[in-house]
Amino acid sequence: MKFGIALGRLNPAFFLEATLEAERLGFESVWLPEHLVFPLALAGSPHPGDDHPPVPPSTPVFDCFAYLSFLAGKTSRIRLGTNVYLLGLRHPFVAARAIQTLDIVSQGRALVGLGAGWLESEWTAAGLDPRQRGRRLDEAIGVCQRLWTEASVEHHGDFFDFAPVMFEPKPIQKPYPPLHIGGESDAALRRAARVGDGWLGLVHSFESIAAPVERLRELRKQLGREGQSFEVTIGGRLEHKSDVARWQECGVDRLVVSPWRRSPDALEGMRGFAARYF
Repeated sequence: MKFGIALGRLNPAFFLEATLEAERLGFESVWLPEHLVFPLALAGSPHPGDDHPPVPPSTPVFDCFAYLSFLAGKTSRIRLGTNVYLLGLRHPFVAARAIQTLDIVSQGRALVGLGAGWLESEWTAAGLDPRQRGRRLDEAIGVCQRLWTEASVEHHGDFFDFAPVMFEPKPIQKPYPPLHIGGESDAALRRAARVGDGWLGLVHSFESIAAPVERLRELRKQLGREGQSFEVTIGGRLEHKSDVARWQECGVDRLVVSPWRRSPDALEGMRGFAARYF
């Protein structure tokens, strides 16, 4: 089992200190959420069945790849992930360059969580149609994959159109940093099965994780991808050491945890977690 730290559950003042301690303790990764902007009129939620926004519009947010590149310069081992990056809100040139830069400055430690996003008003504020966010994301992923792997790229699609370009240097990880597709909808699961190196879910229980894991297995089998490497990453509780094996039996490869109640307690909480479960 791999264990990651949910930086989004911390006050940003603790990001660096928590990342340094996570690396020292042996956590595998840290994960940073992101948004481009929060409209004052927030509505909706990423949690199925919940209409209440999980954050206020005043929530502090940073450019995730800039901040993770900063953390890369302060660390040497821990992996650096986005949970999740709203790729569809950016031109793929911008996104591909940001991801490539993190992978290079971290010497191949980038983990790229991607999602279509739940906040429709964010898309509207950016001048984009939220009804097209899935299709736009799919096209943007395809363009990025080509930029990271092909000598020159020409593209004429529904959302992006450009004559031949070159994109150098290529990422360190081959063919590119692992793409972990976020989202709980069936569309997100289909996207993860089709183009993902993994799936990023929300917080789950032993009971609730069964359905998406089984659905992913079915979809990947239909696509002929069941033999390829694929990771399931979620948030989940641990109460006993035996729970680690139980999560693994459920098909989970990585738990992203936040073993603290308040940000000032984070370091001590991480130390206690590591002592108990590592």
